[in-house]
Amino acid sequence: MGRRRLFSTILYAAIFVLFAWSLLAIVLTGPVMVRKPPKLELPEIGISADRLQSDVERLCGEFSPRHFGRTDNLDRAAEWIADEFRRAGLSVAFQDYELPEGRFRNVVGFREGLEADSPVRVIGAHYDVYGDSPGANDNASGVAVMLELVRTLPGPRPRRSQYFVAFSTEEPPFFATEGMGSYVFARSLKERGIDVDLMIAMDLVGYYTDSPRSQRFPAPGLGWLYPREGNFLAVVGDLGSGSWIKRVRRAMASMTDLPVHSFRAPSAVPGIGWSDHRSFRELGMPGVLLTDTAFLRYPWYHTEQDTPEKLDYERMAEVVRGLHALVWDRDVAG
Repeated sequence: MGRRRLFSTILYAAIFVLFAWSLLAIVLTGPVMVRKPPKLELPEIGISADRLQSDVERLCGEFSPRHFGRTDNLDRAAEWIADEFRRAGLSVAFQDYELPEGRFRNVVGFREGLEADSPVRVIGAHYDVYGDSPGANDNASGVAVMLELVRTLPGPRPRRSQYFVAFSTEEPPFFATEGMGSYVFARSLKERGIDVDLMIAMDLVGYYTDSPRSQRFPAPGLGWLYPREGNFLAVVGDLGSGSWIKRVRRAMASMTDLPVHSFRAPSAVPGIGWSDHRSFRELGMPGVLLTDTAFLRYPWYHTEQDTPEKLDYERMAEVVRGLHALVWDRDVAG
């Protein structure tokens, strides 16, 4: 009788632990897409992996170093990004702002929508770097993807207006302060009474590998729920971001065969709020992060070895392709 009771206790305890672990996993990982959405049938977009590589190499060469102490290089990079926005047909403005460390600027590209009073969509990437790192993946990759996206935008105007923004001062010593360029921009939208439908930050979107056990995780046990090869793109957000994460993941999966996984967790979990979407969330706006998971996969994060030859430009082109589902048919009226 004693053995039977002990066995039952152990069994119930095991069931409870399994249930608790499963519940925690659901909370942490966010929405689960059971069925893959049907592919969108769109005309050939003309995305170029060669252009993506050229943009990364230029940012890491001609405009390096791009840290806050070299505002001359930051300004030259900003001018170049603005020129690329103009060539793509966007309306362009600089948003200058003063900090104790100097004057910095966001580069703002605008695409007017058919419904002027509708909430806007914001796609952004920071162009400054940490220290003397060339910043190929962090974050020339995000800027290059944004530039290739605007170059290949469809002709019809979208239903909602769209902002494409290259942010400055994302990296320390500005990170998680009101000195972030993204905070300056998000606050300006709020002050002007402009509602945001969704903000998508792109940060480290260029490194993919099929090597076994190349992907690490911020919490034990998550390797049972995600691939252990670093060959996927992640849509990341805090616990309040579930519906936005699901929208982005489903839309991107309808356009690209690049695996797209979702992850949400409390903002205190390392990596959850480590980019420009953080600023929008702090101001009560919707925002998510697209990333290759940064330090959880990329060994050269925030080092001088973050160089262009380490990136996978073909898979970066697939990121651009996936983003088209968020700026094309699903937003085009009529």
